Amino acid sequence: MRKAFDIVKTILVWLVVLGAVTMTVFTVFSLTTLNRNDRTLFGYKIFIVNSDSMEKTDFKSGDLIFVKAVDLDTLKPGDIITFISKDENSLDETLTHKIRSLATDANGNKGFITYGTSTNADDAGIVLYQDILGKYEFHIAGLGAVFNFLKTTQGFFLCIFTPIMLVVLYEIINFFVVLRKSKKEALKEMEAERASNDQLVEELRILKAQLEEKQLALNRQNQVLMPNRSKTKIVLYNKKCHRVKVSKKPQHKTQKEIVYIRKKL
Repeated sequence: MRKAFDIVKTILVWLVVLGAVTMTVFTVFSLTTLNRNDRTLFGYKIFIVNSDSMEKTDFKSGDLIFVKAVDLDTLKPGDIITFISKDENSLDETLTHKIRSLATDANGNKGFITYGTSTNADDAGIVLYQDILGKYEFHIAGLGAVFNFLKTTQGFFLCIFTPIMLVVLYEIINFFVVLRKSKKEALKEMEAERASNDQLVEELRILKAQLEEKQLALNRQNQVLMPNRSKTKIVLYNKKCHRVKVSKKPQHKTQKEIVYIRKKL
């Protein structure tokens, strides 16, 4: 059970890390690539739709659209193009509308009349070739709204900062848990080593006692086998060595009167 819990915990942590990294990559991508006229990804310029002027037929606000550069002479009515608006009400904004018809301005420059399908009203002025960024190819619904949210302060703290801080906090807690566990294991090893040393000392003490007991028994056995050895001495008499018994009480006799117990070695 403990092992399964650890596996689930590890998976959740990695999912949070992966989510935070993914959100970070998305944020960097949205800041460096999206809505940039000079940036492309695999040949596509990518824009976030911020209005519902084409909601009725194609895409809506919050969608992510992909636009590709094409030969402008191949464009025709019904195609959807992305362009830089020259209308006073939306000057220099990037719009994506449908072509209603081909047109030319007063100077003979080629362009198109465009409109939003939701209102079916023509855009003011002619969209000239030089203002066209490309032709709409496809879109991903709702993804633009995600990128817009990630670029906000709330999105950054919720999707990037908070998960990263949770992972950092988890790693700090895990570090102290591992450190505490290591200290406990080291303490157990020290206690086990101390117990082993104490056991060794006790065994040596017992062995010493046994040796002393054997030595004492051996001394007693020697005293039993040679009870009179300590009460005799060797003297030279008539050019021969004799063992004589020594009396405990002092004798006041002459040497000739000493009674010798002859016993050849």
